[in-house]
Amino acid sequence: MKEIVIHSWDELQHVMFDGVWDEKIKRYRDNRVYRGASDKEWGLVPTLNRVCAHDLSLEASVIRSFRKYGYADLVDYDSVWQILPLAQHHGLPTRLLDWSYSPLVAAHFATEDIEMYDRDGAIWCVDVNQSNKSLPHRLKTLLEQRRSHIFSVEMLMKEIPELHRMSDISDNPYVLFFEPASMLDRIVNQYALFSVTSDPKVGISDLPAGGECCVKYIIPREVKLEIRDKLDYVNISERMIYPGLDGICRWITRQYSELGPKYNRHRPEDERG
Repeated sequence: MKEIVIHSWDELQHVMFDGVWDEKIKRYRDNRVYRGASDKEWGLVPTLNRVCAHDLSLEASVIRSFRKYGYADLVDYDSVWQILPLAQHHGLPTRLLDWSYSPLVAAHFATEDIEMYDRDGAIWCVDVNQSNKSLPHRLKTLLEQRRSHIFSVEMLMKEIPELHRMSDISDNPYVLFFEPASMLDRIVNQYALFSVTSDPKVGISDLPAGGECCVKYIIPREVKLEIRDKLDYVNISERMIYPGLDGICRWITRQYSELGPKYNRHRPEDERG
């Protein structure tokens, strides 16, 4: 996987928006998706693989228990593709990974935790069109028919009714990206989508095409605060990311927190000359 170090806010803007001009339609369009993390050492590991690493076959039991004990809140949701994003939102360990179409939303997640300002962060970027080349023929054909590069919940409900049937389509593991229904304001505001692998034991970076379609941008700890403050200026903050009082409280807490002596207080521009 290619790694690129980001040295400033300006450089972040350049790499994130470079090459998004589509000459065919004369518009700025991007087929890349982004995921931010406070620590560059964190991999592309779903919560299921962290919580149930000892036995990933527990996935079926986890989902079954969620459906059973959460029935009153799930009565309107029939498909696993409707339930999984909701479960992920509420903290259930799943094989999903959260992504955003917005590189600035990803930058927020790389810089929101001020307790991690002594560590380098990261933003992962995946070219979905490149990733889709490794999809089974049946799924590639479906995307082509719909003139899309991202699956919808409705498409998956018809093509893959149950999660375990992903592996029935191909013996080779693969990853697909899908947009959840806009059931939560948070999903809408985060410009969110999810990835899911056909085999929970295999991560995106483990797939043959993973290294080709994925870039890891390193956010050094020295520039985290610059990027964080400038994100606030363009209204990419907890108030937007987490709609409602939760987001307001998170934002206020961060604004009034003491960063402490371990954080870099000088302007990065001064050091760059």
